[in-house]
Amino acid sequence: MDSPKRNSLALIFLLSLTSLAAAKPRPIQVKVVVVAMFEVGADTGDQPGELQYWVERDHLDRIYPLPAGYHAVRMNGEGEMAVLTGQGTAHAAATIMALGLDPRFDLTHAYWIVAGIAGGTPDKASLGSAVWARWVVDGDLGYEIDAREIPPDWTTGYLPLRKSKPFEDSAGALAGQVYALNKGLAEWAYNLTRATPLADSEHLKEIRSNFDGAAADKPPFVAMGDEVSSSRYWHGKLFDAWAAEWMRYFTRDLGEFFTTAMEDTGTLQSLEYLANAHRVDGQRVMVLRTVSNFDRQPRGMTAAESLATQRIGKYSGYLPSLEAAYTVGHVVVHELITNWPKYERTGIGSDEALGAKP
Repeated sequence: MDSPKRNSLALIFLLSLTSLAAAKPRPIQVKVVVVAMFEVGADTGDQPGELQYWVERDHLDRIYPLPAGYHAVRMNGEGEMAVLTGQGTAHAAATIMALGLDPRFDLTHAYWIVAGIAGGTPDKASLGSAVWARWVVDGDLGYEIDAREIPPDWTTGYLPLRKSKPFEDSAGALAGQVYALNKGLAEWAYNLTRATPLADSEHLKEIRSNFDGAAADKPPFVAMGDEVSSSRYWHGKLFDAWAAEWMRYFTRDLGEFFTTAMEDTGTLQSLEYLANAHRVDGQRVMVLRTVSNFDRQPRGMTAAESLATQRIGKYSGYLPSLEAAYTVGHVVVHELITNWPKYERTGIGSDEALGAKP
């Protein structure tokens, strides 16, 4: 083939590549991802779950199907996205991974806010309170024996993997068992929202009056505290004591148990892997959980009787906790989006990797 013909073919090839590149849409830049876990019915117009207030109030009208995840993601024109993971660790991990690998979205500078309801210990938080986490500890990985066979000198029949008794010396956390969030970012979010008023009511006051605990009778407030994340829905004063010790044990006294929820170690595991792949920034992750119910029984009721009342949509602080998740979380979302040039390139807080161990 002569030189002019070769040059002509090469030029045609280059022009074809240029045309294809020009035709390929640029990924959508996402500034903030709100992570919700469950919805009761539709995304709008009925009894709300964790997603609905965000969709309706922030006008998340742009719908992007997510076939590899639990639910379509929704956005507005300002760069705010909301994703619904589905309940439990497996749903959350799969959905966040599907979103993080989706080529339609540029998530490299996005901030992530898990905003959902939780059980709370009345020792630390009251109904309707909002709690920013610094530590999230997995409550599923472990050994367990039936309660009827617990040795008399054990405080619990649930013990860490590779240990022969509860809370044996040297925690030795496994990968994915303990997540240290960006403490500086959590403190920034807390300081930004700590004065946010949260609604109280006579109904909440009446419910709270039936519980013992240092914080049980307080009106709703914004706090910093830590979470035990478990797809195993536990309940009762003895498990409340276990969770407080489990948190202390795995964080070497750095964490303080406030809330219990179901999905967050799955979400954080996927975000850690996505950060390793440079798809997200692992230092831009926040966990906000609001107290819809206490994690133990009120006075005069057994744990089993109390557990029978624990159903989504019927928690004693259900609607106030949904309001708190949106009200407090939206303060942070608004700040990030309104001042995006400030926060896009310069992060907040420490440079430690997500998942760093104590």
